[in-house]
Amino acid sequence: MAAVKPYWKGYLKLSLVTCPVALSPATSDTEKVRFHTMNRATGNRVASRYVDSLTGKEVDPDDQVKGYERGEGDYIILEEEELDAVALDSVRTIEIELFTPRDSIEWIWLEKPHYLVPNDKVGEDAFAVIRDAMRSENVVGISRLVFGQRERAVMLEPRDEGIVLWTLRYGDEVRPQEDYFSSIKAKPEGGLAPLMQQLIKQQTKTWSPITDPIQDRYLELIAAKKKAMKKSAKSMAKATQVGGKDNVVDLMAALKKSLEGKSQSNR
Repeated sequence: MAAVKPYWKGYLKLSLVTCPVALSPATSDTEKVRFHTMNRATGNRVASRYVDSLTGKEVDPDDQVKGYERGEGDYIILEEEELDAVALDSVRTIEIELFTPRDSIEWIWLEKPHYLVPNDKVGEDAFAVIRDAMRSENVVGISRLVFGQRERAVMLEPRDEGIVLWTLRYGDEVRPQEDYFSSIKAKPEGGLAPLMQQLIKQQTKTWSPITDPIQDRYLELIAAKKKAMKKSAKSMAKATQVGGKDNVVDLMAALKKSLEGKSQSNR
């Protein structure tokens, strides 16, 4: 899979050390099978449009603005210029505010990974200094970054020659595991645990990326549909050709009969 173009460019900053960087998602959904909504009757795609909730008329893109509902049916209109005016410094700068041991941040706080790389040759040395210093101390950096007009806490983790930037969940986004696990009181009886451990050892293998079986079946279904459509098209073409030939034969026979009739009438 080829590297994709970065969707964010800015600066990585630690105290007085600054370097230009680029950010790209570490994961992708573009390989997933995607479906369009179609009109069964015409075979055309169905288009979605923004319409006025009262008039039902389509709204021109230039007239589409953000609105904050302060009461039922009562909105405060916010222009793009007004939203841009309150943009935070973290829109274009990842300034590392503190460092913390990597194992102090549990898996549940990690949201989505991104690849952070230097954006020019001049800044590579500064980038490498920050990366290697974090690695030697076994720490990660904590900062903030704006994604989609929302400021997110992020974690910077050295990885190979680059840095993986994870968006972090906020405290109110994580449910306490005690609410779910504290009521589980069962303990395995004497001989069960060794047997289960033996079974686990037998089934332990090196992990490799797993393919999505539903996506594979979608692709198989689509391939079968394509094959059926090609076969149907060939059958129709053949039928048309045969039909054309039969028409020629029938016309030839009709002309011969007509000529025979003419000859007989002329005698």
